[in-house]
Amino acid sequence: MNMRLIRNLLVAGAVTTLGAPNLWAKKKAEPGVVLSEAGQKLEEKYASYLETLRKEIIGALPKLDAGDQSAYLKAREAEVVATKELDAAKARMGEVGKAQGLVGHAKGKWIGGADKGIAAAKEKLKKAKTADEREAAKKDLAHWEQNREEGVAALKERQALLDKALKERPKVEKAAKEAEKAVADAKAATVKAIKDLGLQDLLSSDKLDAKLAGFVVLTEASPKGLAGFAQQGEAQQELVELMFADGDLLVQMAVADGAAGGKYGRAMEIYRDIRKASDKAGEGTLQRLALAVALEHAEPVAQRNAVDAKDAPSHVDPVERYLHFEKAFLNDELDPAFKDLTVWDYRMVVDGEEPNDVLAWGREMLRNYRPDQVTKPDYRWRYVEIVRSDIRYGSEDNKYDRDDLQFFQNILKNGGICGRRAFFGRFTLRAFGIPTTARPQKGHAALVHWTPEGWVPCLGAGWGSGWTKTRYNKDLDFLANTQARATGEPFMKVKRAQWIGDVMGEPRVFGFLSGDPKFWYGVSLYVQQSIIEAAKSKTLDAVGQDIAEANVTKEVIEITDVELTDADRQPTVDSDGVITIPAAATSNPTKSTGKIIFMDSTLGGKQLHYSRNGGSQPFEYTFDAPAAGKYEITARIVTPSWQQSLLVTVNDSKEQAEIELPHTVGLWGETAPVVIELKKGKNVLRFSRQSAGNEKGFSVKDFTLTPVGN
Repeated sequence: MNMRLIRNLLVAGAVTTLGAPNLWAKKKAEPGVVLSEAGQKLEEKYASYLETLRKEIIGALPKLDAGDQSAYLKAREAEVVATKELDAAKARMGEVGKAQGLVGHAKGKWIGGADKGIAAAKEKLKKAKTADEREAAKKDLAHWEQNREEGVAALKERQALLDKALKERPKVEKAAKEAEKAVADAKAATVKAIKDLGLQDLLSSDKLDAKLAGFVVLTEASPKGLAGFAQQGEAQQELVELMFADGDLLVQMAVADGAAGGKYGRAMEIYRDIRKASDKAGEGTLQRLALAVALEHAEPVAQRNAVDAKDAPSHVDPVERYLHFEKAFLNDELDPAFKDLTVWDYRMVVDGEEPNDVLAWGREMLRNYRPDQVTKPDYRWRYVEIVRSDIRYGSEDNKYDRDDLQFFQNILKNGGICGRRAFFGRFTLRAFGIPTTARPQKGHAALVHWTPEGWVPCLGAGWGSGWTKTRYNKDLDFLANTQARATGEPFMKVKRAQWIGDVMGEPRVFGFLSGDPKFWYGVSLYVQQSIIEAAKSKTLDAVGQDIAEANVTKEVIEITDVELTDADRQPTVDSDGVITIPAAATSNPTKSTGKIIFMDSTLGGKQLHYSRNGGSQPFEYTFDAPAAGKYEITARIVTPSWQQSLLVTVNDSKEQAEIELPHTVGLWGETAPVVIELKKGKNVLRFSRQSAGNEKGFSVKDFTLTPVGN
């Protein structure tokens, strides 16, 4: 579609509405915009163009056989009925388990607890020495005896219900199997009815894509909303014309679920400004990234600054957000998979509330502190494992959050319960370019994130337990959308059916669990289901369920072995007598233990990591000193949290020197010097920590011992 045609269409007169009224669009058509006289004329033009597109699209659609269409609707209705009957059958099946649980409760906690209370009360009565003690014991005994009688009565009643449920169980199981077969048959009938409609050629063709996408974009923006943007001046009107003249761009926008809040004018402004700011944003990865930023930030994203950052921007600057990720991408700071993500994927990378410098801090922090988590082969835990290893569960230290630190830095310092931990996990994923979104469930916050094998729930229950804050409300609907999108071109069939549904005025339903779809949206969801089945898409199990609301995982965490070379394990002495001991040069232990882990360092060579969990474990270094005397010992260290120290013992001394570990907020720093005394020749330094059961982690690159007086 060329610019002249677009202009002609935009200035054309009103066109009679065709097809069913767009009920979804009507809800979106009245944004709080006050139009000038010029704006009202623009609204008329955009409304006219919208109706022209509707007319052209409907005219290009094949005529569907009324009988075939009716067959589909009947098959769909039968499937809905069968599904409800299956749900009811499953509920009846669950009654047996529920009844068994109630019987077990009456026998165990209720009657069993009463028996323990009776025994304890009798023992108190036996040992009572005063009238008051005897009276109190008698009251306690009477209470527990009454409680037991009530438990026995409840058990009798519950056992009767269980016996009845067990008696009816064969019948219920048979009904459930029949209901399952009925649902399967109904689904097969629905799929066949869709095939009989003969929509394959239509949904496989891209001929209508530009017009369909243009209709969707203009509907989401609304003629009035778009006019409110365009009335600002010629530059804004030109951006609108450029958008509708670029069919490929319209399709990209619509496939990526459109501009936030329907603010397409603002999205075009951001996209233009990004293209001006970077000559690299015109193609490939960076073009998709630029468009994702423009769409996601069309509605301003509030920025979460440190309390003390009084002059910081209140909202994320979208151009700066793009430039931040462009620089990180070109510097190879992001995950290798970042380059191949879609516009839709990138939106869940660039939507964070954190300032850009905090994103950079997140990458540097993890590379310094836990470089092994950055290269972890298991994508389910890559980047987000920092929550499991170092974000302590509990809110009692949140009161110590520092006003000079940003929100995510304070979480690393003081931990938190489910919300803060899930927030931090999403932050670290975004920092490295991995798409992620919130996945709350009842009474708990969790997240889901992208992996090469599919999306995975983390820090919460599995799929089907929650919802997302996207247009795909139920998490299973979100999952289905991600699985279909992963197929690439076949997914376009889903979008085309949805877009036609918009043209026909159908309410939007993006998943079977989110509502009862009308014709075209129903077609889209069955097509999506068939695409997923054909691709044999895998559904990944949740990870981190055991630490969703706990402090220490019960899972065995695999440690990546690293080869320690002679250079990694060799202390050195310079011409001034300064001794440098690599952290990996331990004489005990000599390999990773779980508490102490040797890993490749981004500074080169190796570093020693002392884990937060797992109790305390000492570590030692045996080395030669060129001369006896006093030395100042310092350590090059990374600490994510505060209130940490190391105790060091020299040789056989019973005295311990304490080395305070500064809170480096995940960056490399140095401890203050502490004086120790060495003998000439062989010495042993033994490091330990006072165990309080809540040790915090740190990583160390090396120790430096400088002769006092140098």
